[in-house]
Amino acid sequence: MYVSARADYALRAMLAVADTAGSADGEATGGGELVKAASLAESQDIPLSFLQGILLDLRRAGLLHSHRGTEGGYALTRPADRISVGDVLRAVGGSLTSVRGLPADRAGYHGVATGLRDVWLAVDGAIALVVDRTTLADLLTDRAATP
Repeated sequence: MYVSARADYALRAMLAVADTAGSADGEATGGGELVKAASLAESQDIPLSFLQGILLDLRRAGLLHSHRGTEGGYALTRPADRISVGDVLRAVGGSLTSVRGLPADRAGYHGVATGLRDVWLAVDGAIALVVDRTTLADLLTDRAATP
């Protein structure tokens, strides 16, 4: 698995929205404080123009909703304990693992290399197990518990 800057930025932005909106406890659905893109970019040291594309992908994936205007911004569409790291990674990058630029399940081999496909699928499954079990709320709770 390769974690791109885009994936890293997306996770950082989602965590910042969850934390600012007070939805880390799983109670809120993003109905709290809206977070502006410029504020996210500054607090997470992400280039604003790059972040705007990421926010669009997250919105299209149904993870964020946005409100326009001077009081506008972004909020989670569901509680942080119902948004996994895997949800975010898939929203901005597609498949979790790739082989030569293709999703692991599309890798094809023949002859002595036939078994490689099974290895890549197992790697993909192991990664999915971790990222799909880990929620934004878990990450925010872990941070709060760390002295």
